[in-house]
Amino acid sequence: MATPAPCKDLYTEAHLLVAAIRVHEHAHGRPATIEDACRMLGFSTEHAGIICRRLQELGVLESVQGSFGERLFIRDHLKIEDIPRGEAGRRLEDEVKKFQDHQRHFAQKIESLQAEQTGKKKSLFAEMEKKLKEEIEKKSRTSI
Repeated sequence: MATPAPCKDLYTEAHLLVAAIRVHEHAHGRPATIEDACRMLGFSTEHAGIICRRLQELGVLESVQGSFGERLFIRDHLKIEDIPRGEAGRRLEDEVKKFQDHQRHFAQKIESLQAEQTGKKKSLFAEMEKKLKEEIEKKSRTSI
């Protein structure tokens, strides 16, 4: 079975996600997790997580952390109709891109800190070596 591509439209994906949550509750008799909905829709967990957070902001979904993991509940499915059609897909892409840029910036910052630490280590070892050589020279002069 081929994995369907995301619709790139928050309105459509919100309806799909809410439907997946309902079908899972009906079929299994328990609230769905993000992973359950992802399996049913063929979405990646990251993509569904973005949609879920947006729907939680809008008051469509509620996420509850329990002893068996995080479960999704539908609060007000009618609020999906407030989502503009077609425009929000770009917003999701922008959020993903912003997250990736933030990760790249963070990785660069870590690399620069590691390079700085390496430079500090080299200068510290050079200073220690210099002091050690001076000590050896002093001892060799005093022993003569």
